[in-house]
Amino acid sequence: MGILSNQFADVIEWTQYNEETLFWKWPETEIKKGSRLVIRQGQDAVFMYNGKVEGIFEDEGSYEVDTDIIPFLSTLKGFKFGFKSGLKAEVLFVNTKEVLVKWGTKNAINIPTAELKGGMPIRAFGTFTVKISDHDLLIDKVAGIKNIFTVSDVKERVVSQLDQLLMKWIASEGKDIFNIQANSIQISEGIREDLDYEMRKIGIAVTSFAISSVTYPEEIQNMVQKVAGQSMVDDVGKYQQVALGDAIAEGKDGGAAATAATIAAGLQMGSNLVNNASQGGNNAYNGNGSAPQGALNFCPNCGVKIIPGNNFCANCGQKLSLD
Repeated sequence: MGILSNQFADVIEWTQYNEETLFWKWPETEIKKGSRLVIRQGQDAVFMYNGKVEGIFEDEGSYEVDTDIIPFLSTLKGFKFGFKSGLKAEVLFVNTKEVLVKWGTKNAINIPTAELKGGMPIRAFGTFTVKISDHDLLIDKVAGIKNIFTVSDVKERVVSQLDQLLMKWIASEGKDIFNIQANSIQISEGIREDLDYEMRKIGIAVTSFAISSVTYPEEIQNMVQKVAGQSMVDDVGKYQQVALGDAIAEGKDGGAAATAATIAAGLQMGSNLVNNASQGGNNAYNGNGSAPQGALNFCPNCGVKIIPGNNFCANCGQKLSLD
């Protein structure tokens, strides 16, 4: 009879453990005499009876039901188990590790802004981490009606709250709608605290939250690129110095330097044209492309600085004075 009993002894274990699952309920409800409990790293085993927690095993290892489990449970709760028809109990395996989850807004959300009456539609993406913080709450609120609880279940709960929280922490806190990334640390921490408060109600802690990227409508992104491009050429002198320096450093035969000099000269000429126009045409060109001697500091054709007293540009031969 003893041999037959050992033949049907169960091993209580979570063999298909993975980080995507936060808890898994062992499918059997009757534990036979001679069974053994196996707990692996990153797992807790929770014993329940009639929906209530009777004991929690947190240390990894192998435990004999007869000598380790029953005495512990009986001492802890004063509950008496018998083996006439097996031990009636449920075992819930809990993932104790911190789990990383990727998130993203399902649709563009309109952030209120003074510039746009309807708000600025943005999308945001990032990550957050969670871990189980309270076994009793988790069992009471979730495990009692589920046999498995995954990261997808948590993500669904979190994402359902993100739209309102992003609006709160971007708009209500007076953050710059066009520079969210610069304030992402403060915004992220505010969102994490709110999410953590809500998720702890079901026994789960939100340990971190991060905004990785924010995308704006295409029209807004094009405008930002245009403004950035304009700001880069506001100071032609600096651009010219950088271009020449790079070319000289890279070119060995002077070709690269000459190319850079030509570009820089063109930029300088454009700047001169703008300055001349703003001065009321005091340095205006003649119809044939020449200009009175001394009226210009730079050649109107190539932009190279004019040598005082010369009637022709030393670089391109452009006539600089009238006959």
